Amino acid sequence: MSNRRMARECALQSLYYADSAKTADTLQLTAYAEDFKQELGDCFPFCEELITGTANNLPAIDKLVSSYARNWTINRMSAVDRSILRMATYEMVFSPENTPVPAIIDEAIELAKKYSTENSSKFINGLLDQLKKERK
Repeated sequence: MSNRRMARECALQSLYYADSAKTADTLQLTAYAEDFKQELGDCFPFCEELITGTANNLPAIDKLVSSYARNWTINRMSAVDRSILRMATYEMVFSPENTPVPAIIDEAIELAKKYSTENSSKFINGLLDQLKKERK
């Protein structure tokens, strides 16, 4: 597994924790990620950026995700799917990192396959694909 994928997994776990605990305290979130600092090595700043960027842009991200989620409210989505979508949307729209969009979507799909339900990867793919088409 690549270090960037590990960084995304770590960020997902932190964002899921924040969602479950109803907190957006970025210091608390990055402190949780500190446990993975040694494993992530040079990719730890990328993990921190995903966490803090997503948390700091949450209202705008939720508005975007909601606008593309037909017949779904953000609160109706599972916490894992919501966290994956938030992180991927942050990376696609707000991140200065400029990871290629197809790679971001592929990573989100893989996270959904690993951490969520059987249908989640299709749901996430469809929503992020719509976002990608609108952002061109």
